[in-house]
Order: sequence, then structure tokens, then C-alpha cells
Amino acid sequence: MENKNVESEKGLNCWYVAAAMALLLIFAWLMTDCSGALLAMPVVAGVAGGKHVVGEPLTIAVAKQNSPDLIVNEIDRRIVKIRPMATPVDQLSRWAGAKRAGSMIVDYYSVDTRPTTAVVTSDWIGPDETGSAAFQEASFSVDNPAVIEVSETLLVKGVKGYEIDGVTSSNQDLVLYVTGKDGNKVKAMAVNGQTLSGFTQCVPSIISGTAIVRMGRAASELDVQTPQFEALPVKSQNFCQIFKMQIEQSTLHKIANKEVGWTFSDQEEAAVYDMRLGMEKNFLFGVKARVHDESKHEDILLTGGIWGQAGGEFSYENGALDQDTVIAMMRKAFTGNAGNKRKVLIGGSGLIEQLNKLESTKVVMAGENVVKWGIDFTEMRSKFGRLYVLLSEVFDECGMENCGMIIDPEYLQKYSHIPFTTEQLNLKSAGVRNTDAIVLTEASCMVLRYPKAHLRIIG
Repeated sequence: MENKNVESEKGLNCWYVAAAMALLLIFAWLMTDCSGALLAMPVVAGVAGGKHVVGEPLTIAVAKQNSPDLIVNEIDRRIVKIRPMATPVDQLSRWAGAKRAGSMIVDYYSVDTRPTTAVVTSDWIGPDETGSAAFQEASFSVDNPAVIEVSETLLVKGVKGYEIDGVTSSNQDLVLYVTGKDGNKVKAMAVNGQTLSGFTQCVPSIISGTAIVRMGRAASELDVQTPQFEALPVKSQNFCQIFKMQIEQSTLHKIANKEVGWTFSDQEEAAVYDMRLGMEKNFLFGVKARVHDESKHEDILLTGGIWGQAGGEFSYENGALDQDTVIAMMRKAFTGNAGNKRKVLIGGSGLIEQLNKLESTKVVMAGENVVKWGIDFTEMRSKFGRLYVLLSEVFDECGMENCGMIIDPEYLQKYSHIPFTTEQLNLKSAGVRNTDAIVLTEASCMVLRYPKAHLRIIG
């Protein structure tokens, strides 16, 4: 009997536990809101809508659930001003100073140097084994006769001359003295020619396609005059573009307390940077044009960028930029009447990445930091000249991350019709808005005075 009583008591206890658990589950379900979160039991609504915690300690979890704004987050009072890209072209022009333009349309002149080479377009057949007076003056045509004048000396590339005896071949190229010119025909006698059959200074054969280089003039003792030479500058034109930026702040916003020290001056600084960034893109890739705004009934002038003004261009295969390619690029940038021996290379991240992967060698030395014109550059040196390299994310934004440009700062000129000015607008007195407002304005353009001194890099 006792065993049966014990077993019945154990069965009743199990039923009690199961019933209690079921009641707890039902209670938890009833106290759960629509989002599934369990409502805190110790929070009691007050008579005026407040909340009171009873029966347990006040924790952060309870406070955030019932009064989210009570616990204040830590606030970093410093404002990080993001400047993701520089404006090197605008910086270079401002450092050198802008010229005052008296009109929105700028006409400027540039002059380059006279060409020094020409190509022979007809064969001159020289003596074989027997000389004669007919071989002492050569006659041949050239592709660019304007390069050559009477009394000038010419170096014939690839055609060897002779020593003083006229028999021994020289290690120097043939040199000619121009005696006459008729149209595209040039007459010239040899300076270091061949001697055959007693006839000295015979001109050896010169085949079509041979390059000749113009050297200096040679006058006689009694010469007073010489063929004239004048250089005329070439006229070019660009439009000044009116760049504007307006910053406004209401009076209530100005006097309101703020979590961080963000003032009107900070807004102005950010606006100036954004304005310069937009100007940089126009100065680089803008298209010179005049458009008519029908809504304003006015013409708007757009400035032309220096990308299209550059007189040189260098192309490379993307992903295959090696030391030989860089040397060839620097050769093109610094030779051929190409200006100064120190220039600036700005480029997109793709081009700079490939340059950065090159190993520093004795031929191309890189890695030194140089501060010029207020900008921190990386210097690349070669026998041709020096390049100051800088990343310009403007190229990336314009979809030209593998492209770049070599600029000669000496021949980069900025014209300003309206210098950079700040004007306060009194919108309150005008009855427009209750705000403090300023307008930033500049009307300017950028030109390359000597286009051949600058090089586009296309990858």
C-alpha cells in the first residue's frame, strides 16, 4: 500500500510541474508584443504617461527599451573633413598667378620653333668610279622646302662622308652646303665629299627617304645680307567660364546648439573645395562652347580644357607599362623642342599604380618626395628630364584612370576676368529668406601657351 501511495504522489507532482510550465508559456505569449519582444514586467505606466520601474534594478537594456534617448552616446567633437582628391591643375595655376582678362573671351598668341628636319623625296645618284664636275653639286627634292634656305648647312643622316683626302670613308655623316633652292628642289655641294678622277667634293648617292637636318648658316667674308627669317605667333582663343557657389544658413540654424562645432565657415570651406573640384574637371576636360539657355534668354560660355590643347600624345598598352615604355614616354615629353626639363605628371589611379610597380633602377630613379608649388610630389628622374608625379582622382571620376598628362608649368597660364571673390547677399532686407548667404564667384579659363611642351598619356 505504501509503495502505491508513493507512486501516486510522484504522478501528481509531474502533472503539477507540467501544468506550471504550460501556464508560464501561455503567460510569456500573452506578454509578447507584435514584434516578438518580451515586455518588461517591472515597468508601470504613470498617471501622466510616464514609465516607472518596480521590482527590479534599472538597467541600460530597460532604459533603452523604454526611453531610447535617455542614454547619450559618446560624440566625437572633431569633424573629419574628407578631401578624397586634389586639384593639381588649379593649384599650379593659382601658385603662378593669373593674368587679368578684360573680356570673357581670351585671345592669346603662342609661337613655337622652326622645324629642323626634312626628308629627301627624290634620288640623287652620285658617282660610281669616275668623277666629273656634274657630281660636285647635287640636286634633289625635299618634302618641306620651307625648312631650308640658301647658305645653310645640312647633315645627311645615314650617308657617310669622307676624310680630308677624299678617299677614306669617315665616321661622320655627310655635310652639305646649300647653294640654291627652286621650289622643292635643293642644290647643294659637299663639305666632306669624295674625290674621284681629280674632281674633289663629289656628292655621294642620296636615296629618297633619307632624313636631313638643318644646321647653322655659313656666310662669306663679304656677305652683308642673308635670307630673311621671321617668326609669327599663332592666335588661339578660349572662353572664360563663370563658376559660382552659394552657401546659405537660416538664422535659427545659426543660433541653435549643435553636437559638434559646425559653423558657417566650415560650410564655406567645404563649398570652396567642391567648387575647385568642379573647376578642375572643366580646366582639364572641358569643351569650349557657347550655349543658349532658353529659360534665361542668355548665352553661357563654357571653357575649353587643356587636355585637348596639348600638342603631344603618347599611347601605351594598359597592363604592359614597363621601364622601356616609361623611358620612351619621357623621351617624347622632353625632346623635340619640348620646353623645360622639369615637368609635372598627373594621372589616374591605374596609371599611378603601374608606375608605382616599376622597380627603381639607375636609368629611372623614383621614390623621392619633392614639395613644389605647395604640392607634395614623387619625383622620377631620367637622362631626359625630371617628372613630378601626382595622383589626380579627377581622371578616375571621368573614366580615365589609366590616362594622364605631362604638363610644363612654365607654359600653363590662367586668365581671370573675375578673380575669386566672395559676396554677401542680404536676403533678409530683400524679403526673400531669413538666411545668411554668400556667393563665391570666379570667371576664368586655362590655356597652354606652348602646346608641344605638354603631352597626353593614353592607356
